Amino acid sequence: MPPYLFDVITIGTATRDAFLKSDAFKTVSTPEFVSGWGLCLPAGDKIDLEDVVFATGGGATNAAVTFSRQGYHTAAVCRIGDDVSGREVLKDLQTEHISTGFVVQDENAKTAYSVLILSPSGERTVLTYRGASEHFEAADINPRTLTAKWFYLAGSASVSILNAVLDKAVATGAQVALNPSQSQIKLGLGGFGEVLKKLNVVIMNREEGARLTGVDYKREEKIFKVLDEYVKGIVILTDGPKGVLVSDGQKIYQAGIFKNKNVVDRTGAGDAFGSGFVAGLMPSNNIKEAIRLASANATSVVESVGAKAGILTLSQFENDPRWNNLEIEVKAINN
Repeated sequence: MPPYLFDVITIGTATRDAFLKSDAFKTVSTPEFVSGWGLCLPAGDKIDLEDVVFATGGGATNAAVTFSRQGYHTAAVCRIGDDVSGREVLKDLQTEHISTGFVVQDENAKTAYSVLILSPSGERTVLTYRGASEHFEAADINPRTLTAKWFYLAGSASVSILNAVLDKAVATGAQVALNPSQSQIKLGLGGFGEVLKKLNVVIMNREEGARLTGVDYKREEKIFKVLDEYVKGIVILTDGPKGVLVSDGQKIYQAGIFKNKNVVDRTGAGDAFGSGFVAGLMPSNNIKEAIRLASANATSVVESVGAKAGILTLSQFENDPRWNNLEIEVKAINN
């Protein structure tokens, strides 16, 4: 077997993001939306913005920054346009010492772009143009050079990409972590179960776990019991402000969250948690340490505007006493 070229390769989307902040953006209760809440602004008005922030995002690049800042040799695989936004994506990756050799530049499509409307409370509505990311397929990947100890798939990778990565992992003994997309969750266990069997780490929120398994949201042990039949590694169910539940098939680990200083923007919190967990797991397979880094990383990210600004470096995580202690309860799974 040839030596691994990278510690970890992240695969998924890359975007250019524009964040708009104004006190005029209000959250209102309304039955018009599934969530029961809406982010609204007055029609016909010209609204002054308190701030405009430009950044890059997307699951592949966000996760790659976590791994690189934690000291891992990292590459990102994504598809961008040959445009100003794409060049900003490349510049940010290079600044973070992330290999861009696998990044595909599409001359016929624009880089994915998002406009994020931020309320004073940190809630946001995202307007997304998917652009070049929609054309990202397995043909964009060179299996010969795609060699790493870990592959981290961030969400909306196509079935062809997912299968190509899983085949490569089997051939080289690499491990694979996946944060499933909504389209993958909708397949249910009948359509997605065989993929789950090939994964080492699966990261989703508790609602997604319930939808994927068809088990009531409140019965987390039952959700884990069903998922553990498929995933032979680790299953993670995030639960928003309540924290996280993690199963390794034998035990369930439950933890809350670190206290926020100030929630500014929730963009990228999921990417920060998932990539933080895998980054924390990589040295010694210590689930408690993985949960601690994941929680710290997600907490830090929501305290800054943009998906990357708050991502922790290894030094920040190890030396800031704020991240030293997180209560984690462990219980055996009742079979």
